[in-house]
Amino acid sequence: MKYYVMTLFPEMIETGMNSSILGRARKEGNIDLTVVNIRDYTLDKHSRVDDYPYGGGAGMVMEAEPVYRCYEALCSELGERPRVVYLTPQGAVFHQKMAEELSTEESLVFLCGHYEGIDERVLEEIVTDYVSIGDYVLTGGELPAMVMMDAIARLVPGVLHNEESAGEESFSEGLLEYPQYTRPVEILGREVPEVLLSGHHENIRQWRQEQAIERTKQRRPDLYAKWQAEQGENS
Repeated sequence: MKYYVMTLFPEMIETGMNSSILGRARKEGNIDLTVVNIRDYTLDKHSRVDDYPYGGGAGMVMEAEPVYRCYEALCSELGERPRVVYLTPQGAVFHQKMAEELSTEESLVFLCGHYEGIDERVLEEIVTDYVSIGDYVLTGGELPAMVMMDAIARLVPGVLHNEESAGEESFSEGLLEYPQYTRPVEILGREVPEVLLSGHHENIRQWRQEQAIERTKQRRPDLYAKWQAEQGENS
C-alpha cells in the first residue's frame, strides 16, 4: 500500500505515521508514505497558498493552483492518476467497510485542507472521494488522514503480525469487540471469566460472540439494530 499525502504541514503527518505499528510497517516495507508539501508548488514569492473568499466571509481559502500543480507533479511521478481522498466534514462518514474497500487500492492520495477549505474548482477536477471521520470540525485534514491511513493499514497483509487480529476487532462483523483479559487471574477483586481459562475453544468462541452481541446492544444500539437486520436478511 502506497500513501501520498498533500498537506501544508508535512511534519505533522511524518510524526504521526512514524510510531508504533505504522512505523514498523513502514520500516518493513508493508506500507509506503510520501508526504508532499503543497506550499512547494505555489508561484507566490512569499509561499502564500491562500486568499480571501469571493463573496466575502470570514477566513481564507486555499488556492486552486498550488493544489493542482502539486497533484499534477505527483501524477507525473507515478505515471498514473490515483484515487484522491479529500478529508472534509461534508464527506461520507468513514467506517470499517470503507477501510476494507480502500485497502484493495495500490495507491491512495489524501488531500488535507485548511482554513475555510479549498477552492471548489480544483476539488471538482481531482477529488474522487469526499470523506469525513465524524460530525465535527477540525483545524485541518491531517488528523483525519492519519485516522484513515491507520485503519486501512491494519488490513494490509503483513502490517499486523497476527493476521487474525484484524478479523476479530470491533466492526469486523458489524459488532463491537468482546472483552479482553490478561494476567493475573484476579485483580481489583475481579476475576477472569472461567470460560477463558477452560481451554475449550468452542465454548470460548461462543462466549466471545455472546459478549460482542451484548456489548453492541448496550453501547451502540444503532449498530446492534443494523446487525440484527443483516442477520435477518442472511437467514
